[in-house]
Parts: sequence; C-alpha cells; structure tokens
Amino acid sequence: MKSKTFAPSWALCSALLALPQLSAAFYLPGVAPTSYKQGDKVPLYVNSIKPVAAQDALLHSVMSYDYYNERFQFCQPEGGPSYVSESLGSILFGDRIMTSPFELNMMKNETCKKLCSSKYDTQSAHFVNKRIMQGYALNWLVDGLPAGQHLLDDLTGTTFYSPGFAMGTISTTDPDGPTFFNNHYDIVIEYHKVNGKEDQLRVVGVIVQPASKAYKGDNLDCNDNGTPPIVLQENEGSETQVTFTYSVYWTESPTAWATRWDKYLHVFDPKIHWFSLVNSAVVVIFLTVTVTSVLFRALKKDIARYNRLDQINLEDLSGTSALEDGVQEDSGWKLVHGDVFRTPSHPLLLSVFLGNGAQLFVMTGFTICFALLGFLSPSNRGSLGTIMIILYTLLSFIGGYVSARVYKSMGGEKWKLNIGLTPLLIPGIVFSTFFFLNLFLWANGAAGAVPFTTMLVIIGIWFIISIPLSFSGSWLGFRASAVEPPVRTNQIPRQIPPATTYLKPIPSMLLVGILPFGAIFVELYFIMSSIWFSKIYYMFGFLFLCYGLMIITCAAVTVLMVYFLLCAENYHWQWRSFLAAGMSAGYIFANALIYLLSKLSLGGLSGTVLYIGYSALLSFLFFILTGSIGFFSSWWFVQKIYSSIKID
Repeated sequence: MKSKTFAPSWALCSALLALPQLSAAFYLPGVAPTSYKQGDKVPLYVNSIKPVAAQDALLHSVMSYDYYNERFQFCQPEGGPSYVSESLGSILFGDRIMTSPFELNMMKNETCKKLCSSKYDTQSAHFVNKRIMQGYALNWLVDGLPAGQHLLDDLTGTTFYSPGFAMGTISTTDPDGPTFFNNHYDIVIEYHKVNGKEDQLRVVGVIVQPASKAYKGDNLDCNDNGTPPIVLQENEGSETQVTFTYSVYWTESPTAWATRWDKYLHVFDPKIHWFSLVNSAVVVIFLTVTVTSVLFRALKKDIARYNRLDQINLEDLSGTSALEDGVQEDSGWKLVHGDVFRTPSHPLLLSVFLGNGAQLFVMTGFTICFALLGFLSPSNRGSLGTIMIILYTLLSFIGGYVSARVYKSMGGEKWKLNIGLTPLLIPGIVFSTFFFLNLFLWANGAAGAVPFTTMLVIIGIWFIISIPLSFSGSWLGFRASAVEPPVRTNQIPRQIPPATTYLKPIPSMLLVGILPFGAIFVELYFIMSSIWFSKIYYMFGFLFLCYGLMIITCAAVTVLMVYFLLCAENYHWQWRSFLAAGMSAGYIFANALIYLLSKLSLGGLSGTVLYIGYSALLSFLFFILTGSIGFFSSWWFVQKIYSSIKID
C-alpha cells in the first residue's frame, strides 16, 4: 500500500524535472511577416513613455505619458500624429501607439538627419528633467519590434535586448549634478534576407543608442565625440534650444524572422529561478502527499471502526460504552453528521462568490494554456488582456450555473437576487475600483488612463454579452437538481464545544493561507517585476506549473483543516474553508506592500494610491479564486466521507 501511495508523487516529480525545455513555453510569431524591398519605407511608431528602474534600481513612478505630451515637445510628423489601431487589451495595459516623423527606408543609411528644433521654457525643462531623474524610457516600434538597448547580463554573460531606451542620463560622478537630455538617436536596424528570395527583406532587430549633444548653430556633426551634452536650464525666464537628430544604420543578421523575439525574452538569473521553483515544487508535493496519505489512512480507519460499531449489537455486550466513547473520542466527525450539511450563514453571498470563483478558475486555466501553447505571442500586443476579457465574458455562463446550483443545494429561496447579483456584484466591485483608480490617471494626464469610449465598450460587453450569458447559466442551474447531502440534517443545531487555538478562525486562516502562497511566491516576484518595471513576461510554462501546485496545495491543506474542524465537532466548515483558502490573497497583498517598500520609491500620493489600489484589486480576485478552490475541495471531501459511513 505504501508504494501505491507514493508512486504518483514520484511520477509527478519526474515529470517536473523533465520539463526544463518546456517550462519557458514556446510562442508562435502570431502575425504574418512583412517583407520589404530595398528602398521601401519602414514605419517607426512611438508608444507611451513609461517609467523603468532609475540608476538607483528603484521605480520612482507608475505614471506613463503620451509621447506627444506638449511638455516633452518631441518632433511631430507633418499634419500631426495619428493613432494606430490597437486591441482592447493593449489599451487597458497603457499602450498609446502613434505615427512619428522618422523616415526609415530599407537598407538606406542616414547620418545626422535633422528632425526639428524645440525651445524648452522653465516649466517644460523642470518637467523633463524630473522625468529623466525618475528613469523614464522612450518606447518605439519598428515592424512590431520594440526598439531597445543592447545589454550584457553580468551574471550569465549573455547579451539581450532590453525594450525601451533612456530619455536622458544623470551624471555618474555627481548624483546631484545636472541631467543630460538625449536629443540624438542612432537607430541600428537588423534585417534578414528570405531564403531563396534575396529581394525580400525582413526586420529582425532594432537597437537605439541615444546621446545628448548641445549643437552650436547649424553644425550638426553628431559623430563628434567632443560635443558637450545638453542640459535643460530651469533658471527663471531661461529657454533652452534643442535640435533633434537621428542616424539610421542597416545591418544584415542571421536571425530568422520566426526567432527574432528570442533576443528580447531574457531570463534574469535562471539558475536561481529554477532552483527556487524546483524547491517549492518538492516541498509542496511532499506536503501534499503527506497530508493525503495521513488523511486517507485516518479516514479509512475511522470509517472501518464506525461501520464495525454499527454492526455490533451493543445491547448484548457488557461495558461496550467504553468502545463507543473511544471511537467518538478518537475521531468525532461522525458526531456532527446531523449538522454538517446545515445551511451556512449568508448562503446568497457565498454562492455568488463561488460562482465568480469558478468563472475565474476556468478563465485562468484557459488563459495559461493558450499562453503555454504559444497563442499569446509578445508580437500581438495586448493579446493577454484581450483574451482574458473575452474568456471571462464567455465564461459568465459557468459563473451563473455554479452560483445557482450551489445556492439551490444550500436551500436558498431568493433565487431572483442570486441571478442578479452573480454577474453584477464582483464585476461591479472590480469595475468601480478600476474606474476610481482611473480618475487618478486622468487627473495626472497620464497615458495609462483608459479613455471614456473604452470604458463604454467594457460596459457594453458586460451588459450585452456577460450578463445574459450569466442569466442563462443561472436558469439552467436552478432547473438542475440540487446536490443532495448523504445524511439528514437535524432540526435542532448541535452545540459546538470550544476550539483549540490553532482551530480558531484567525490562526487557522493564517496557517492554511501561507501554503498556497508559498507555491507561487517565486513566480509572483517575476510577474510583479513584469507589471511594474515594463518587462516582457513570457515564462508561462513556469506559471502553469505554479498554478497547478497552487491548486493542489490549496485543496489539500483546506481539506485537512476541515477534517480537524469536524473532529473538533465544529460543523461550520463552509465559510471557514472559503476564508482559510482565500487567506493566501492576504499574503499576496502583504507581499505587494513589502515590494512597495523594497523595490519602489513612489514620492507622490497618486502613485502610491494606484499601486496599492491595483494590488488590492488583484488580491481580491485571487481571494475569490483560491477561496472557491478551498470550498469545492472541502465540499467534495465532506460529501465523500459522510457517504462512506452508515447512519442509523
């Protein structure tokens, strides 16, 4: 029996160790390649200006700005810039892609080409200098590829392209010295010839090397290394004349178009990443197998003794009350069989939470699987956000069905309220919070502020598609038969004895919640860095493994807590299982606050409110997700054990 218990765990361990090549997930190019001929115009688009880590390795702002914000005074194309069409997810993630005045022609080098000249007054100079000190970066796109800088990872010795490049620099010798504004750009574009078709050329890499040059008059010698850097003067009444120039260099590259993103998808410190993930996986698997085997052995023993006790005619035995007391004292979960399926308090709210939790669970699983199969390529900007919105909308049917079925099984009578609250309560809280945080972005003139028309589109999707699907799911859920309990419920509730310390609500929540958080802690760090430091996240293989480990851990430890709770003759397991498993969201929020103190240095109130608000919103959704996992696993467990014993 021992080998049977541990065989699946060793198989799972072997599978985990055999997945190093798959863990990073592969990606499909996602868009059809564009081929150019020599001399063809290659468009260069500009995106919003976003903050990245400054020279002190801290993030000093979470606000992004439009590239053509009047205070930056960047050169505009003739007739003014125009927006490039974007996906819904791209807009929600803060992309604002527009046309530019840069002229790029395939295989045609340009040197020191003038764009325009701008004058910066005191206010504009102060605004730009502050953005430079905060580490803001320019983001350009050439043929869908982000223009970046060529960097070297000192730890691994590998080179990679980092999307975006600095708006300016700060003196390395004097931290309190002047800031230098980059007004010249050396654009190096790598191209690849299609095999067998020498006249078809494709862009496979873009590097921008910015520089600060204080040109004198019409002498635009950008190759003169003796040209001093330009400093925007902030003195009262002063103006600084800035001339923008750029050079274009085309170089042939052996990189094929299908693998051109590989240079951008860099893993920092992969050995530590692997070690941490494998360590977490081994700990989680060992914990889960231990919990499962101990629990099954104890239950098997309990069920056998209970059923054997029922077969004995206690009236013909002398002194058998000790046997009965011994069984009850050894494991008291049978004593509450008449109360364990009693309707919990606030069944309507619990059923609404569980319906939305099931919807989130399926949506997250589908999204990770799509990403794992390569359908969410980084070349499709915003595809992750778009597919999540589409899936959540279409899966409203599942949310309505689960909520209605659970509510009916709990004996709920306010079915109309259940049908209405399921698609309105949780999405309403999320949308209201998102709208409130968006007001701060609007007030600061940030590019990340979602336009009002996009808000109307989201509301339209919500009310025209999501709510009707949820209503239809609820209708089917209420028409389906309720999940019948295997035992009858007594009319009079049983008195619950005082609980030990670790079974009280707060301690049990803290103990149960920390284990699912431990399963995703490593990957959570990389996701946080991707969100706030504008890095490309593509390691969906690791995320898939962590998601699976989190589900297993969440279910196992919640079931164990419910077992101890029932043994202590406490039958209020419904809300306890939901809240205990959902407590992992509390650890995620606490981790976000630690991340705020250690990795971020947000000086203003708006940035802090935005960071805490978005972190709280994500933690709330994770609370609903993990709480639902804990409840349904506990419900299955309770149904299973009480259907295995004979009740007179």
